[in-house]
Amino acid sequence: MNTESTAGPNGEIVGGSRSIGVKLIVVCALALSMAIPGMFVGGLVEERSTRAADVVRQISDYAGGQQVFLGPALLIPYRILPESSTDVVRNGTYLVFPAAASAVVRTTTEERHRSLFKVPVYRAEIGFDASFDLTGVPTAAPERAELDWSRAEIVVGVSNPRGALADATLTSGGTTTTLVPARSATDLPLCIAQDQNCALKVTLLGAAVGTSIAPGAHFSVTSSLSFSGAQRIAILSYGKTTHLNAQGDWPNPSFDGGFLPVRRTLNGHGFSAEWSIPFIARGVRADGPVEGFAALSATALGTSFVEVADPYQSVNRSRKYVLLFVGLVFLSYFVFEIATGKRLHPAQYLLIGLAQIIFYLLLLSLSERIGFDWAFALAGAATVGLLSTNAAWVFSSRAHGVRALAIFTLLYASIYVLLRLEDNALLVGAIASFLAIAATMYFTRKIDWYGAMTSGTPGLR
Repeated sequence: MNTESTAGPNGEIVGGSRSIGVKLIVVCALALSMAIPGMFVGGLVEERSTRAADVVRQISDYAGGQQVFLGPALLIPYRILPESSTDVVRNGTYLVFPAAASAVVRTTTEERHRSLFKVPVYRAEIGFDASFDLTGVPTAAPERAELDWSRAEIVVGVSNPRGALADATLTSGGTTTTLVPARSATDLPLCIAQDQNCALKVTLLGAAVGTSIAPGAHFSVTSSLSFSGAQRIAILSYGKTTHLNAQGDWPNPSFDGGFLPVRRTLNGHGFSAEWSIPFIARGVRADGPVEGFAALSATALGTSFVEVADPYQSVNRSRKYVLLFVGLVFLSYFVFEIATGKRLHPAQYLLIGLAQIIFYLLLLSLSERIGFDWAFALAGAATVGLLSTNAAWVFSSRAHGVRALAIFTLLYASIYVLLRLEDNALLVGAIASFLAIAATMYFTRKIDWYGAMTSGTPGLR
């Protein structure tokens, strides 16, 4: 194959040259090499995302973090008498849930900022109602256990008491009592972390009930709590049947946990949601030793205060299309080469690829300040303008610059649409890529891939 060539006055190739096919292979290899700096951009996105998560965690901790609450329940100490003189007395705590429970949660939110990062922080006013029916209690006491009804307590639970804005109170029989750390049990062994890490527990606050509570009794209590927290609030299904009404001013809540609301209303000014959990759906027995209630964590009725757009997630998703970005731009330049007969050096392709990598840096830095949509528009416009202007420069043709502007604008607009399609992105992206390859095959169908790149319309026959 003849590899010698002579450059004309405008840089076109007027003599023999390497084949068009070899040049295409080189261009494809250069496009693939752009995946390496793309990985460095991915590392930068991960670093910024981790930094944002750390700041969010710090702000959340100051406010009380993601709070989980347990409504009024009855704790009764018991002891297990020894079978023989060599055995020892064992102590425990018996937990009884109300027969019917109803709660109202009202939240007001604000965004706390630190540097570029922000986190939703809320103030929650919680009202609990609980009706107890102790007929038949205990139903699951250990063998030889003796319940000490004189030391029974009504308790409520919270995952982080440091978020308290006022004393928690309990009202029973017209008497209001301030809740203090429970005597019978200091915490409830629940896996309440979303990663099922049992290190987090519900701390119990209680009030003694004296001698008014006895087997077979019926009574009702109410409790009021005022707490701060961040990002998420959840109420455990604390009754055999539980009803919860939650209201707040956050416009974009996400409902999660063991059950979804039966009714919910969302608007630009806030939300309201209602849960109703029957005993058969709760799947947790009505009473028993406190150690057996770890499964109660699966009954949480949660509301998360989420940001609609996560810039780091969006940038990371767009980065997955880096090879499509670079490949189609390189392919466009390659077709311009064939059309003009002016050959580009591999170094020029590298500069074109690096300009597209810098697009992601612009996208990341701008997204942190003005949001992903506007950042994509500004970074995309700057990159498309540079690439199309470069095409006009290197091919000495304003017409090719205009063609490049149209092609690259369509390319970046298409990628943006793909990012917003979410569930259908893979399907539409695969179809678009297939059509792009099909169009390339059609428009290059007459190229002699073994032919030399010369001026005019080289390789066409």
